[in-house]
Amino acid sequence: MVSTIDDTKRTAIAMKLADMKAVQNLLISNEEALIKECGDQEICDRLRDMLEDDHKNMGVLDTVIVQYGVKGEPKHTTTKLIESTRKLMQGSELTLFEKVGQHELLKHQQTMSGLLIHKAAQIVGADVEAAITPLNTVNFENRAHQEQLKGVLEILGTRELTGKDPDQGIWARVQDAVAAFTGVAGSVVTRSKSDMNIQDLIKMDHTKVNLLFTQFQSTEDPQKLQEYFGQIYKDLSAHSEAEEEVVYPAVRPYYAKTEDLYKEQAEMKQVLEKIKSISPSSPNFKNEVKQLMAAVMHHVQQEENEMFAKIRDNFSEQQQEKMATDFKTAKSKFQDQLAASQK
Repeated sequence: MVSTIDDTKRTAIAMKLADMKAVQNLLISNEEALIKECGDQEICDRLRDMLEDDHKNMGVLDTVIVQYGVKGEPKHTTTKLIESTRKLMQGSELTLFEKVGQHELLKHQQTMSGLLIHKAAQIVGADVEAAITPLNTVNFENRAHQEQLKGVLEILGTRELTGKDPDQGIWARVQDAVAAFTGVAGSVVTRSKSDMNIQDLIKMDHTKVNLLFTQFQSTEDPQKLQEYFGQIYKDLSAHSEAEEEVVYPAVRPYYAKTEDLYKEQAEMKQVLEKIKSISPSSPNFKNEVKQLMAAVMHHVQQEENEMFAKIRDNFSEQQQEKMATDFKTAKSKFQDQLAASQK
């Protein structure tokens, strides 16, 4: 069995990501229900904007989970919370004001979960932090949604208590708060699509494995060497399978050196299996990984300097995004197969 870096910590982060995905599904269904129940056009418009964001954020969460490379299941307590909240949101026990209040609490929970994962990634390793980077977009948007929901709560609550509308200056204050968050976050919250293009995803993989190689080179501890190599093995294996299933067949008509990429990855797989059989205490172990790193970096440069240009020149933006989605699916499937083979 190939071990990975700090398995216990990585599994805990994987479970938290699974919690976030489960809650994200609940947020989407809540917003769909609230839109149907709400008769205020302006509030409905704001909820529709949140719903659009949350569909995009589901795509980002899927990307983060695949890039992270370790999968988990939601905690039992999270599943129970979701079931009970869904019943309340679909029932008639709560007023619209109370339902929006429950939704705002879920947004807060989702924001804190995302921030917690971000902080944990900084501790576990640079490669983990690189893999979950897109999560920052979700975190900032959830925080902005909280501010908008506070405005909705003020309006619904005032109506419920007095039968009259509050001062509509509420929306101006909400917009100021959202603008402040956007200013802090910068371009991280400016996003018009749910997924990156294929170059973005491949480059994320390249960055992550480069960080793993750097961390591998910085230690002499045999256990750490084995753990870092374990993650390199898993990441490179999943990456190469997805490229060979999705990317290389598509780009082959436009890039004459595609066969070289296939050949290099076949050789890389042989080297991975060879290193896997060497004891991390052996002097040869680190030398073999160093040679692997040189080969991988050459491969990376060829893809980023040459293949990427062929993709940009010959595929539309929509085709590049579709390729990214297919790449993610293929990679996820292989990750599941690899995990099952190690049980």
